[in-house]
Formats: sequence, structure tokens, C-alpha cells
Amino acid sequence: MAYALLILIMALAIPHIPAQGAAPLPTAAKEYLQGHNQARAAVRVSPLKWSEGLANAASRVVRYQRNKMRCGLASLTNRNYGWNQLWTSGKTLTPRMVVDTWVKEKQYYNYANNMCLPNHTCRVYTQVVWRKSLELGCAQARCVKEGTSITICFYNPPGNIVGKKPY
Repeated sequence: MAYALLILIMALAIPHIPAQGAAPLPTAAKEYLQGHNQARAAVRVSPLKWSEGLANAASRVVRYQRNKMRCGLASLTNRNYGWNQLWTSGKTLTPRMVVDTWVKEKQYYNYANNMCLPNHTCRVYTQVVWRKSLELGCAQARCVKEGTSITICFYNPPGNIVGKKPY
């Protein structure tokens, strides 16, 4: 028993090392996750995990928007996963700044009646903290000529189900 407890204590003290052959997360992925998981922790929702598959899907969409739509926002209708997108002009935001922009909508969300305050939106915030979403993948593209950028995050499973509370 004491030996098992010692092993458990040692395991908790050792930083997580990716499995053999698994690449460590890129800095941007860590920033997206940190921002999301901090907002989720604030409302006692379990953390998201990074999904390379969702990140690749988000990357394909932002590249399409950059290359074919001159950084215009696409109407994303895929029901397989949830999504948030942010279009910015003038400068490219860091992943943490993007998530912070979405999380600022929390001030307009009324949990008691599960609604946004009048004349405000909060659905990107509720997707960030949606309890049943487990995975996250994000990508960003910059349109140099237009001076804009687009960021998209995909969530699996999707959130923002009508009539349901996010947490």
C-alpha cells in the first residue's frame, strides 16, 4: 500500500511527457487550450483536449477563406462539430487574445434564464464553456493584402443546443 502511494505521488510530481512518438503540442495549441480551459474552470467544467483532426479541419476552412474568399467569413453549417470564428482587421491576434475576445461575452450571458442580454450576443462564449464538448482544434489565417485575419476553432461534440444550458 505504501509503495503504491509512493508511486502515485511520484507520478503526480513528474510533468506529463507525451507518449513515445507523440509530438508535443505547438505553442498556439497550448494557448488556445489554456484560454478555453481557464474559462471552463471558472464555471467548473472539465478541460478540453486538443484534437489534431479538428485543427486540420479548421486549417482547411481558414485557408479556403483566405485563398478563395479574401478573408471573408464563411457560413459554417457542419453539424458534426461546433465552431467559433473571429475576423480581425489591422492586426493578427494571438490565440489567447482570440479566446479572451470570445470569453468577454460572458458578461452578457444570464445563466438563470439561459439567454443573452438584449442587444448582445453570447453564443461564442457558451460554446467555449459547453460542458459536453470534449475536444478542440483551432487555426488562423492572415490575409496580408487585406490586412485581416480569421481564426476558427472547432469543438467536438458541438454545443449551443437550443433549450440546453452550457453547464
